[in-house]
Amino acid sequence: MHEETTIREIDGKECLRYIEALSALLADAVDSGAAVGFLAPLSADTAERFWREVAASLLPERRRLLIAERDGRVLASVQLTLASQPNAPHRAEVMKLFVHRDARRAGLGARLMAEIERLTQSIGRHLLVLDTREGDDGERLYRRIGYRAAGIIPDYALSSDRSLHGTVIMYKDLRPNGA
Repeated sequence: MHEETTIREIDGKECLRYIEALSALLADAVDSGAAVGFLAPLSADTAERFWREVAASLLPERRRLLIAERDGRVLASVQLTLASQPNAPHRAEVMKLFVHRDARRAGLGARLMAEIERLTQSIGRHLLVLDTREGDDGERLYRRIGYRAAGIIPDYALSSDRSLHGTVIMYKDLRPNGA
């Protein structure tokens, strides 16, 4: 019998313990064409370096990391970076939502986003921002769960196939009625 998928926050030390699994998750995202800041082929060293940098930045007042796991396997992750500017104590950025291709289309991305929104509210923030490749599944997910497009930057990033693509800047106000 399979265990249920659990979502939980991990700290820097735990991130380092999961570095192999998280690196595999990142490699899967890049290999499947996700626009997450890396180009295929992604080396194991590059993936591990990325997660070591994330682990070093996981401080409650700076960056948070949620993972989704089932049967001891990391299936997905998402990061929340807290704005640190004096005029931004209400704001945070959602970054690097990765869902392994074997676990996609089962609602896991939406579950992770719901958890990141709960976490955001629990620390007294209400405005979330993110960016995603124009036309990707991510954009459809974010729109479905209430994110609004602020604008599109054409030719923003390079894909592994060397083509340029636009990026949609999105936001969601978590206050009741988006007040």
